[in-house]
Amino acid sequence: MSPTKNSEDEWYRARIPADVDAPDKVVYGLTFRQLAILAVAALLGYGAWNALHTLLPIPGLIGAFVVLGGLVFGLAVGRRDGLPLDVWLLAGLRHSRSPRALTTTDTTAKAPDWVQVPPSKMMLPAPLQLPADAISADGQISLTDRTGGMTAAMVAATSVNLALRTADEQAALIDTFGRWLNSLATPTQIVVSAQPVDLASCARNLARAAERLPDPALAAACTDHAQFLADLAERRDPLRRQVLIVTRAGRGERGEHAARRRADDTVRALSGLGVTTRALDGAAVTAAIAAAADPYRPPRPGGLAAPDAVITAAAPKTTPKTTPKTAPRIAAKTAAPKPHRRTPS
Repeated sequence: MSPTKNSEDEWYRARIPADVDAPDKVVYGLTFRQLAILAVAALLGYGAWNALHTLLPIPGLIGAFVVLGGLVFGLAVGRRDGLPLDVWLLAGLRHSRSPRALTTTDTTAKAPDWVQVPPSKMMLPAPLQLPADAISADGQISLTDRTGGMTAAMVAATSVNLALRTADEQAALIDTFGRWLNSLATPTQIVVSAQPVDLASCARNLARAAERLPDPALAAACTDHAQFLADLAERRDPLRRQVLIVTRAGRGERGEHAARRRADDTVRALSGLGVTTRALDGAAVTAAIAAAADPYRPPRPGGLAAPDAVITAAAPKTTPKTTPKTAPRIAAKTAAPKPHRRTPS
């Protein structure tokens, strides 16, 4: 429901459907897609009846048509996991026929003629086609060539609880969010996810930190908080909510930082909602995508490097090697000095 003002400046509620993208009902509560499935099944059934009613017994043919008609009707009107049943079955068939192993390397290259490749029945992995191919240092995601070389950026935001606000505050927040939605001219994605929080590790870190605190009162408070987190981790499975907004630059926008400007505009537009927003840089975008691909993997302490970042390491320290010929000389130089002799004056 959305609160709206009438002419007398009084708030009233208007019911808004949750699924605004639901297909329209055409006849008898059926959509055009459902009617198309039933019409095609009826035409096939009519053709099969004309071809088989003179060859097969009529009662058996009617029973088979009743069973098949029930299956087709269930396929047309049924739903599974929020999807129409026919779409769900096609997705399952496509998934069963798709390769299980994917790789970013080129597996289609053939070996030279002079290389004898042993026969193998193992199925090679299929090429992995990702929607993005690079992440810059400022957080811009370079999309693949199929999108025309477009870029995207990511914004992290916190959530707001409308139930704790008054009617006027709820109306103001909804109006601000509606203005931002109306200002969108490019595809925008909002992802709300819940991820588990590892309170046991936090409790252990606090317990170790309490041992190094010089103040006994502060150490006792730190230990008590660590015990509280440990007890909470045993009794509950806490989750943290993460809201990510992916903005995309338009095809006509010029400049290398068009997606970043879109992200900054999103941060400014949503600041009126009372939420904390920030545009993610390259390292944060990489960590967010990695967490979305594997949400149950614990984060690495040092973070993940960006795909185009150059990773360097300090050169190992080497000690000079001594050979048998130089060893006596070094020993002679490091030997104790001889005592000086005094000459009579």
